[in-house]
Amino acid sequence: MSLNIRAYLFYACAILLLISAALYITGDELVPHRVIYYVYAISGAGVAVAYLSNPYRGENLRLKRLATQQAIAAILLPISSVLMFKGKNEWFVFLFVSAFLQLYAAIIRIREDKKEEKKK
Repeated sequence: MSLNIRAYLFYACAILLLISAALYITGDELVPHRVIYYVYAISGAGVAVAYLSNPYRGENLRLKRLATQQAIAAILLPISSVLMFKGKNEWFVFLFVSAFLQLYAAIIRIREDKKEEKKK
């Protein structure tokens, strides 16, 4: 998968994921809950595909660990959608943990990439 396609897939699915989670939490009656479930599940799977199709192949151990954390965060999103379908409120915990891991990995990855560039 090319870098541009992966980036567009990630951005589109991440936006849909946020919108569907917000609609589910607010209990908006304009959109049926079944539609929200499916949009959340598809967008969560899209984000997971975007993360899992981009493994880290370098030598930096810290970046390898961050890539593993991102993979775990990606796997938590489909688990969250399954819990949403079952009507369990724990889906939000999985979404929160996934978002936290993704945010942490993104911040540290930027810092590590800058360190790698300075070494070169």
